[in-house]
Amino acid sequence: MASERERAMLGKTGPAYYAESLERSKKSRETAKTLHKAVPAEEQVWERSPQGLIKHLVNGEMDTSEPCLDMYQQYLEVGGKSGKHRHMTEEMLYIIEGSGYDLHWDPQFDADVTIDFTWSEESKKFEWKRGDFVYIPAYAIHQHFQTGDTPSRFISATSRQVAQLGFDWIDQLETVEAPPIPS
Repeated sequence: MASERERAMLGKTGPAYYAESLERSKKSRETAKTLHKAVPAEEQVWERSPQGLIKHLVNGEMDTSEPCLDMYQQYLEVGGKSGKHRHMTEEMLYIIEGSGYDLHWDPQFDADVTIDFTWSEESKKFEWKRGDFVYIPAYAIHQHFQTGDTPSRFISATSRQVAQLGFDWIDQLETVEAPPIPS
C-alpha cells in the first residue's frame, strides 16, 4: 500500500493550466482597456424578443466594461404583458413609468442528491407603479402585466455571473408578440 507521500507524488505531465490562466488574465486586462465605459442611447440595442419589446442597456455581447450585470428596458403597451419565464439568477425591476403587476411562482426544491424543482401552484401578485422596485427570486417563474392608461416601462437587471458558473438556465414558458420598435 502506497504512503500518503507516495500517492501525493503520483500524476502526469500535462497542460500548463496556471501559465495559461496568467496569459488569459493578461489578455483580459488588455481587452478591458478597449471596452465601452458609456453606451449612448443610439447604440443601445432594440430587440423584439419572445419576452416582448426590450432595449438592451448593458449586455455581455455589447463590449461594455460592466462584467456582472445584464440590463434592459422592457416596454409594455396598454394592456400588454411579458412572456412567462424563469432564469437561475435573481432579477430586480425599477419601474420608470406606468403601472401594472407581476405574478411570481416561487421555486420549491429538494437538494438531496439531485436538485428537483417544483413551483408554487398559486402565484403571488405584486402591484407596481412608477418609482417602485420589484425583486424576483432566482428561478421563480414570473410574468409582468401592464394595467394603466399609458404604456409602462421598467429597467430589468440580472447577474450574468450565475451563467458564467455554468447555470445558464433560462426557460421561456410563454411567449408574446412584441410590438414594433418605436421610430
